[in-house]
Amino acid sequence: MFRYILKRFLYMFITLFCITAATFFLMHSIPGDPLSYMAKKLPDQTRENYYEKYGLNESVPKQFGIFLKNIVTEFNFGESIRYPGRKVTETIVEGAGVSAAVGFQALFWGVSIGIILGVIAAYFRNRWPDYLIMFIAILGVTIPVFVFASLVQYLFTVKLRWFPTTGWGSWKEMVLPVITLALGSIAGYARYMKSSVLETINQDYILTARAKGVSEFNILRRHVLRNSIIPAVTILGPEIAAVFTGAFVTEKMFGIPGLGFYYVNSINDRDYTMIIGTTVFYAILFVAVQLVVDILYGVIDPRITLTKQE
Repeated sequence: MFRYILKRFLYMFITLFCITAATFFLMHSIPGDPLSYMAKKLPDQTRENYYEKYGLNESVPKQFGIFLKNIVTEFNFGESIRYPGRKVTETIVEGAGVSAAVGFQALFWGVSIGIILGVIAAYFRNRWPDYLIMFIAILGVTIPVFVFASLVQYLFTVKLRWFPTTGWGSWKEMVLPVITLALGSIAGYARYMKSSVLETINQDYILTARAKGVSEFNILRRHVLRNSIIPAVTILGPEIAAVFTGAFVTEKMFGIPGLGFYYVNSINDRDYTMIIGTTVFYAILFVAVQLVVDILYGVIDPRITLTKQE
């Protein structure tokens, strides 16, 4: 296991380096630069001072070397170009905290409800509970986020007047974004769990347990859930990463000052340092979560072993 984790760490650093380099050079390959519009009306000396401050007067390879050094030594992505004085790292920490507050609640409810619905659909296969749950799952997959968010706002804000449309600070302002984000998780886990449970309940050891008179509840608790949850854990990694990376539209529509909100604004503002910093943060988060998920396989099911080829 130690050798496997060490190898995965090595792959993780290689992946992060490639993503960082690709993002950095792609951003700098765009014609112009982030200061070309903001600084064009300034005196020449002032404009040169800005270019020197952000290192834009250096060659691109040298800028990349300085950028890598600052990340490795200080985990510093530099200052925002659009908002001078604001550290990109501070913005990421602030925005990630807000995104996590909403996203992990949505993930908790989405995973919990999705697993329950998937089990119910499997045990009532080809009956009305199965059809209803799969209909909800299909809606959750096919309806665009901005459409569902608009429907939720119209129903709970315009018609019922239960919750505010936008804002941040109170629990009421978190309800609608959580519902919007949870729908995708509910749909995904319901479908995965149904398929996994159907495969598990047809195994020989389940039939043997039933023949021995073990109650259906104990079979579900001891055997079915434990063996069916592994495919669900597989998609847990991307789901956790999506808490931060997949909430752009939701945060924008509900006025939540999360990381996705800042990321969208940085693209509109051509804020290179903010774009690169948030992209690298997303990459770090994604590969780290995938490593944790791989390790969890062995914890959930001890029968999963790592061979020398792994």
